[in-house]
Amino acid sequence: MTISRKTTRRSFLKGVAATGTAAILCPSTRQACGYQSPNDRPVFATIGLRNQGWAITSKSFKFADFAALADVDSKVLGENVAKTEKSQSKKPDSYKDYRKILDRQDIDAVMIATPDHWHTKIAVEAMYAGKDVYCEKPLTLTIAEGKLIEKVVKETGRVFQVGTMQRTESEQRFLQAVALVKNGRIGTVTKVTCGINGMEASPVIPVAPVPEGLDWEVWLGPAPKVDYRALPELRQGYGGGVPLFSNCHYSFRNWHEYSGGKLTDWGAHHVDIACWALGASDTGPSKVKPLEYSLPVEYKEGHPVVQDQYNAATSFKIQVDMPNNVEMIITSEGDNGILFEGTDGRFFVNRGKIVGKPVEDLKDNPLPDGAIEDVYGGKVSENHTANFIEGMNARKQPISDVWTHNRMLEICHLSNIAMRLGRELKWDPDKREIIGDDQANSFLSRENRKGYEINM
Repeated sequence: MTISRKTTRRSFLKGVAATGTAAILCPSTRQACGYQSPNDRPVFATIGLRNQGWAITSKSFKFADFAALADVDSKVLGENVAKTEKSQSKKPDSYKDYRKILDRQDIDAVMIATPDHWHTKIAVEAMYAGKDVYCEKPLTLTIAEGKLIEKVVKETGRVFQVGTMQRTESEQRFLQAVALVKNGRIGTVTKVTCGINGMEASPVIPVAPVPEGLDWEVWLGPAPKVDYRALPELRQGYGGGVPLFSNCHYSFRNWHEYSGGKLTDWGAHHVDIACWALGASDTGPSKVKPLEYSLPVEYKEGHPVVQDQYNAATSFKIQVDMPNNVEMIITSEGDNGILFEGTDGRFFVNRGKIVGKPVEDLKDNPLPDGAIEDVYGGKVSENHTANFIEGMNARKQPISDVWTHNRMLEICHLSNIAMRLGRELKWDPDKREIIGDDQANSFLSRENRKGYEINM
């Protein structure tokens, strides 16, 4: 099916979206700008509903009306339709085929929370169908996909928010961290360490019956055709109720076929904040070097030789040479969070705390008035969805735009490629290609499975 390029009411007439952040001051933080009247709320749909899909949907009810939901798992779809109806007192339409959402003229924006290997196809087709897009992180499976999304955002003028919500939420701790660096509170930055945890290796995972209600063929979509695999033990806690070990559901992040392990999971959060603080959001590294790492299965020419075990790195220590002689370390060891070190001090930040002498010194020497707003580009939004809708109304890109996201995500993708090939990579941030390594450059893109090509 080819998606028409004809736009809907939020069309090219509103102009090509700017690449800067939206800085819109609202009279009230209870609703996003431009949608103060219940009759003027934007109409949303969510594609991909398990875990984070429900999380971003549920926190958006106060700002938007959800007309439709889509998922290839009928059980997940039914449960979330019921929860949405209860929350907004109106039942959304439900679809297995996301394209039916894109065909609807009444939907202003889509929220995408599918596994990573589906992100780019849905996002590109949604933009050509005239929808603004909120897409979960990591935005892409490959660097080439990021370039394509940038091209389509520019061509269509759609507003596009990436779900790196640390830029808006977490009680502004990360905004404070960026402001501390930008206001010279640690002097000249020399090193930044991103702790993003490791992951557990899996036992051999046998072929198993596909769970009732799950369309495995469509779940795989652009990825290679393989059997469904799972062990009977169930995951507990967040993402629970599904097999602890499988090549689907919560475990998709542990497979390079569908994601990039911890490097593109937590890395997409903390490397993002680090690059923002360093002023490296429109450039990239010169070199990515794996110092220590462990892959759970054997690799040959950069590809896993077995299909029955997790294949993303379980532990790692990556050295990244950043502009201005800053050393970035991405590690699975230590606390989850970011340690900034400079000539005049150091401090640590994560979702639960921001600590260190430069933070303690704020008691007697606070940041200048407006320092947080200067980082954010205006009044900080109530949450990441509110910022997205403010951008929709102003026809400006929100705080987590695709350009800055892709620049930092390139570091995460390159780290995975370096570990898969077992060597350091030299990167040209202007050409956005690996220098002098044709084999490594072949990993910058991936061909979609026949029948799941991106409809341009």
